[in-house]
Amino acid sequence: MTGVSRRRFVQGAAVTGGAAVVGPVWGQTVAEAVRIPGGGVAESAALSVTKADPRYPSLVSGVNLRWVGTPDAVRVVGSADQVVQVVQEAVDKGQPVAVRSGGHCYEDFVTRPEVRVVIDMSGMSGVTFDRDRRAFAVEPGATLGTVYRALFKGWGVTLPGGTCPTVGTGGHVAGGGYGPLGRLHGLIVDHLHAVEVVVVDAAGKARKVVATREPDDPNRDLWWAHTGAGGGNFGVVTCYWFRSPGATGTEPSALLPKPPAELLVSEVSWSWEGMTEAAFTRLLKNFSQWHEKNSAPGTPYAALFSHLTPQHRSAGSFAMNTQIDASVPDADKLLDAFLAAVNEGTGLTYRVGDRKRVPWLYAVTQWAGWVGGTTARWKAKSAYLRKAFPDAQVKAFYKHLTRTDYDNPGGLVVLSSYGGRINQVAAGDTAVAQRDSIVKLLYVSLWNEASEDAKHLAWIREFYRDVYAATGGVPRPGGVDDGAFINYVDADMADPTINDSGVPWHQLYFKDNYSRLQAVKAKWDPKNLFTHSMAIRKP
Repeated sequence: MTGVSRRRFVQGAAVTGGAAVVGPVWGQTVAEAVRIPGGGVAESAALSVTKADPRYPSLVSGVNLRWVGTPDAVRVVGSADQVVQVVQEAVDKGQPVAVRSGGHCYEDFVTRPEVRVVIDMSGMSGVTFDRDRRAFAVEPGATLGTVYRALFKGWGVTLPGGTCPTVGTGGHVAGGGYGPLGRLHGLIVDHLHAVEVVVVDAAGKARKVVATREPDDPNRDLWWAHTGAGGGNFGVVTCYWFRSPGATGTEPSALLPKPPAELLVSEVSWSWEGMTEAAFTRLLKNFSQWHEKNSAPGTPYAALFSHLTPQHRSAGSFAMNTQIDASVPDADKLLDAFLAAVNEGTGLTYRVGDRKRVPWLYAVTQWAGWVGGTTARWKAKSAYLRKAFPDAQVKAFYKHLTRTDYDNPGGLVVLSSYGGRINQVAAGDTAVAQRDSIVKLLYVSLWNEASEDAKHLAWIREFYRDVYAATGGVPRPGGVDDGAFINYVDADMADPTINDSGVPWHQLYFKDNYSRLQAVKAKWDPKNLFTHSMAIRKP
C-alpha cells in the first residue's frame, strides 16, 4: 500500500545465482529460522500448512477480515527454488495458486474460493547488497519497515516507498507503490533495476527468470510489467533488485537515495462543530489548489508531503498530517506557509496536535502520525487528481461526510500529496501510467461487524459515484481526474452492475499501457495460471 498507512485506519538466500553479498543480511529465510518435526531444518522443501494445523487460521486471512480463504494448503517458502517446486507441484495437480507477502490486499484475490494453494512469501525477507549487479536485493516477504531499517542501518540509503511498515514488499512494488519521499525521488519502481520471477511456460514447466531494465535485455518486458501492473499477474516474484537510474560506481551508499536525517512533522485538526459547507469547501479546494501550484518537478516544496483526511462528521473532527525534510532551508517557514495556505479564507481555527523534529527512521517506523489503530473490515476506492477540485466534487464530499443516516467515524477519504519527481517519468516508461497527477485519493469505510457489511458498502459506493457523477461515476482519465491506483484495488470497477460508466476497469488503472501489459501476459503466463478478478487479461 502504500502511500498512506493502512494501520492508521485499519485494524532462503536473498540473492540467487551465486551473487556476492556485502554488508548485513536482515531477516531470515524459513530454512534458517523454522525447524520441522524431527529436528530437521526445512532447507529443501517448503512448509505445508493444512487445515488440521493450528497455524492454518492465521495463514488464510490477511489484514482485511472480510476475506478468509479455504485453500487445501498454505506453502511457506524460504527460497526461489522452493517457489519453483511449489508452483510446479500445483501446475501438475491442476491446483489454482495465489501468492501472499504482507497480506494487505484490498480484495479477495488471495482468498477467493477457487484458490487451492497459497504461496506465503513471508519467509523470504532478506535485504542484501548484490555486488555483481551493483544493486540492493530485496526479497518479497520483507516488510517495508524491515527494508527501511536494513537499508538505512546498513548503508545509509532508502527507497521512496509507503508509510505502513507492515506492508509486504512483494505487492507494494509490483503495484507501483508510492510514499512521502515520492515528490523528491519518484515512485519505488523508478528505482527498480531487476526482478526475478518464477513463471510457467506453455508446456507447464516452472522456472526462474531474471529481467532487468537494461535496453538490450530480452526479458525487459517482464521487468516493465512489474513496475505497476499489480500482483498476481505474471508469476511469483522471488527477488527485487534496486539501483537508481544513472547511479554509477560500486559504493552501495551512492546507489539509492539518502533519506533526510530528520523530519519536521506536524498534525493539525479541524472540528466539525460549527463548520459550514462553505468553510469545508474552501479547505479542500485550498489543499488541491496548493498542490496544483506546487507539484512540478523541482518545486521548492518537493520535500513536503501531506495527507488531509476528512472523516465523517460523527468522528467530531478530522486531521492533516504533514512532514518536511528538516534540513531544508527555512523548513519551519515553509511548513507554516503551507498550513496557512490550506486554512486561508475558511474562517476556521485548527488545533495543533503535534509539531516536532524526529529522526527519519523513527518517523517511518514509529511515529503515531502515520501508524496506530486497528479494525477488522474495510472497503476502499481510489482516484488520481490532476487539477484542483471542481465545486461539484467537493459538494459530494460534504454531502456524504455529513449524512445523518450514516454515522460511522471510519468513513473517510485520504488526500495525499503526489507529483514532483513522480511526474518527471513518462507514462510509458513504467506500467504506472498516471504521471501528471497532484493528489492521490483513498476512499475508505472501516467497520468491525459482518452484519454491517451492506450498510458500509452502500455508503462508500454512493459517495464515490456522486463525486464522479460528471464522468459516469468513475474518475475518467484525462480530465480533472486520471483513473485509479491498482494497489488500492477496487473490484467494483470490473463489475458491470456497479461500473456502468462505459470506461473499462483496465482503462481506469492502466490507461494506454494496458495493451502492452496484455502482450506481456500472453508471453509469460500463456496458460493463464496467475489470475484473479482484475488480473491482466490475455489479448
